[in-house]
Amino acid sequence: MSRRVRLWLLAVGGAGLATLFVAAALDLPAFGGDRHPYGDRAVHASLARHTANVIASVNFDQRAFDTLGEMTILFAAVIGCVILLRQTRDEHRDRPAPEKVSRPVRRHALLVLPVALLTGLYVIAHGQLSPGGGFQGGVVAATSLHLLYLGADYRALERVRPVGLYETGDAIATSAYVVTGLAGLIGGTAFLANTLPYGTFNTLSSGGTVPLLNAAVGMEVACAVVVLLARFLDQAVEIEEGNGK
Repeated sequence: MSRRVRLWLLAVGGAGLATLFVAAALDLPAFGGDRHPYGDRAVHASLARHTANVIASVNFDQRAFDTLGEMTILFAAVIGCVILLRQTRDEHRDRPAPEKVSRPVRRHALLVLPVALLTGLYVIAHGQLSPGGGFQGGVVAATSLHLLYLGADYRALERVRPVGLYETGDAIATSAYVVTGLAGLIGGTAFLANTLPYGTFNTLSSGGTVPLLNAAVGMEVACAVVVLLARFLDQAVEIEEGNGK
């Protein structure tokens, strides 16, 4: 295929995409109006399924398959990072020497660590009730562990961050999301369909499968962030090239 033909195909495809985009934009409800068809349907579905947080209902019920795609992208990124940043033959590991940490930094980091960790777990557990959820809480919980790196040293972080365990947890969490979706097929409905009782509105057990999927995402995100940071920190702190630089 010549360069001229490729440019024509790009132009035609771009023009078609622009036409569809303009047509969709012209059909949007007027700004500031009282007609919100998608929002009204999302709120109605959320309340019908006893999920207090509409965003959680959208992410883990109405468009749970899309959320599976997002989680799969993160899982693939972790796999790619582990493969690309693995130790090579011309690299060796040198135990990092502890750096001196000022007393205020150490005190603040060690005081904030449990608070940040509990906050992350709380955000995950209450994702179907209040703003937040697995994605946000997972990041908070994972990064809270790294306050040990700031307040103590890298070896202290290593003791609470066995990378292999978190890699396994990442895979288990992703599999749990898929298995929860397959339960719908086994029950005779659709993939990722809500198959559990909806429970009492605005309680931790409400929302059917939404809390399970939210917890799976929280665990996957937390483990993925820990593994990613571990691999990059290994490159910066531990691994040295054969010439000692």
